[in-house]
Amino acid sequence: MKKIYLFSGLGADYRVLQDLDFSGYEVTFIEWIKPFENESIEDYALRLIAQIKVEKPILIGLSFGGIMALEVGKLIQTEQIILIASVKTKHEIPFYYRLAGILKLNKLLPINLLKQPNFISDWFFGVKSKKDKDLLACILHDTNADFLKWAIDKIVNWQNVSIPPNIKHIHGTSDRILPYKFVSADVTIFSGGHFMTTNRAEELTLKIRELLSN
Repeated sequence: MKKIYLFSGLGADYRVLQDLDFSGYEVTFIEWIKPFENESIEDYALRLIAQIKVEKPILIGLSFGGIMALEVGKLIQTEQIILIASVKTKHEIPFYYRLAGILKLNKLLPINLLKQPNFISDWFFGVKSKKDKDLLACILHDTNADFLKWAIDKIVNWQNVSIPPNIKHIHGTSDRILPYKFVSADVTIFSGGHFMTTNRAEELTLKIRELLSN
């Protein structure tokens, strides 16, 4: 049975990926660990590798988890890497995020405020149903503030320009956090938002399985 390692989104856990069907595969969720002060994204990826117990695994990453899956994939041999609602290089990160990183505006973000669910966060994540809103609220509440601050800094300052040859990218056209127009996707989910692992899980599962079977 092939082994899949799942990297959840920014500060999120398995709950945001629990609606995807990976039956027929052995699945392990990568657990976010506490970053060291001023730790680079490359060094953090190196420490995550300790959780990977097989050779040439399949890595699947959502959002920030996609960035980390790619960074891990630069350090070890993998069978396949699949990104969901993520980015492959610094050029796919919206220019306004990168500008914020250059000006260090992200340092001024009220992190605790970002953890509070409201209609703005619901809009950005594309959640509409009560189930999705409640799940997003729980995830935001449970997100570690220090990890969130560190990860945002790594995203807006990410310098990667290399793309592994075995990588595939799934993206939704209605993603408001990482807009579709900035990325080059291999698979498109029309009207899919940043929370499509829950509200478009069935369609997304089919697309993932197609990639895994190729």
